[in-house]
Amino acid sequence: MSGATATELERIGRAYLDAYGRRDRDSVRIAPDVEYTENNVRLRFPDGSWDAVTEELGPALIFSDEATGGVAAFTAVRMGPTPGFLTVRLRVVDGAIIEIEHMLSTKRGVSGPPTPFGDVEQLEHQPVIAAHVPESARSTREELLRVADGYFQTLSRNDGTLYARFAETCYRIENGYQAAPKGAAADFLLGRFRFNERVRREWILVDERRGICLARGFIDHKGIMNRYELTDGSFRESPFLEPHTWSFLEMFKIVDGRIAAVEATFIGSPYFSDSPWTTANQIRDEHDRWNGSAELLHDRFVRESPAAESRA
Repeated sequence: MSGATATELERIGRAYLDAYGRRDRDSVRIAPDVEYTENNVRLRFPDGSWDAVTEELGPALIFSDEATGGVAAFTAVRMGPTPGFLTVRLRVVDGAIIEIEHMLSTKRGVSGPPTPFGDVEQLEHQPVIAAHVPESARSTREELLRVADGYFQTLSRNDGTLYARFAETCYRIENGYQAAPKGAAADFLLGRFRFNERVRREWILVDERRGICLARGFIDHKGIMNRYELTDGSFRESPFLEPHTWSFLEMFKIVDGRIAAVEATFIGSPYFSDSPWTTANQIRDEHDRWNGSAELLHDRFVRESPAAESRA
C-alpha cells in the first residue's frame, strides 16, 4: 500500500507529465534511486526522451491503482518536429515516484532513418578480408584490438580526429551496401558522424591468422544535435531528432597496423539497448561508464576479449 488516494496518485501523474514536458525534474518528487525504463531499456534517470522532449501535447488519460500505488497515463508528445505517443506507468510510495516506465512510439522513418541496405544479389566482400597474414607479419591479439578499437574512438562524437590508421583502399560495407565510396577515412576526417553520442562495444572474436576483429555493440544518438559544422566549414542536418540506437555486429581487417576493410550488419534498436549476452553487472558498469562520456576504456576490451571469444 502506498497510502495515497486515487486523487493524490493522479495528481502526481499529472505533475510528472508537466515536469517531463518542461524537462524540469525538480518540480516533481522522484526518489534518488528511482528505477527508470524506456521501451524496455533500463536507463539512468533522466536520460532518453527526457533530454529530447519539447512538448507534452495531450490530452492525457490518467488512471490509478490505490492498492499498488500505481498511476498510468496515455498522452501525445513532440520532440522537435517528431510526434510520438507515450504511455507512462509510475509507482508511488510515501508521495515519491520510485518506478518510471515509458513506452514511446514515434515515426521512426522521419528521424531514425532505416539502415543502409544493399542488393542481396550483388553482395561482394573485399578480397583482402579472407587472406591469411604470414606468420612472421602477424600482429598480437592486443595490437589488433588496439587498432580496431581506434575505429570506434574515431566514430564516437566524430570531430575529424582519426584514432586509427586506414588503408587507402579501405571501404565500409554496411548491410551489403558500400557506405564509403571515397574510402573509410574520408567521412571521419569531415566529422560527418558528430551526432554519435557514444559507441558501446564488446570484442567477441579475434582471428589472428587473418588479422580480423569482431565486435558487437551499439551506437547511441541522443537526438539533441540538429545542425552541426563539418571540418570543411559546411553544415549538415542530423538525421536523428530523437533518442535512437543502432545495434551492430562489425568486423575489421587489420593489415600492417592499418584498417584495411570494414563490414557490418546494423539494425535499429530502442535507445541505449543492451545485449542479452551482457550480464546484469556488466549492464550496470556500462551505464556508469558511458553516462555522459564517450571516453575509451581500451584495457577492458583487451583484458576480457579472450573470455568473450571462448564464450562465443
